[in-house]
Amino acid sequence: MSLFSLLSVSASGMAAQRERAALLVENLANAETTRTPEGGPYRRKDAVFSSEAADEPFASVFQTEVGATGTGVKISDVIEDTRPPEQRYLPGHPDADANGYVSFPRVNPAEDMVDLLGASRGYQANVAAMSAVKSMINSSIDLLR
Repeated sequence: MSLFSLLSVSASGMAAQRERAALLVENLANAETTRTPEGGPYRRKDAVFSSEAADEPFASVFQTEVGATGTGVKISDVIEDTRPPEQRYLPGHPDADANGYVSFPRVNPAEDMVDLLGASRGYQANVAAMSAVKSMINSSIDLLR
């Protein structure tokens, strides 16, 4: 595996963590949304990661033939929460039903903040890996001088 393919692996991890963070922020922003264009309250979304062959723009024919490719990560699916919404008694709310209950999304802000911190740490880990690879590439170039 070349050093350039390692950069592709880290880049795929950074892209996946960025998309995950965007979903988590969307969940937090809609934690109190009781009405959506589809009808009903907002549904919490989660990212499902899966592995994929990393894109190697600098791969040589030899590496392709030997099969020395890196495995990256991607978001293969975004799933919505299928649990019934949380019911709160708010008879004056415009979205209240005949009994005075309003359906709210099942979003736990504390859980999503912890997940957001995890996504941030995953992104930072990939940045650190890319920095290490960059340092190795620079060292290799210095050795060839």
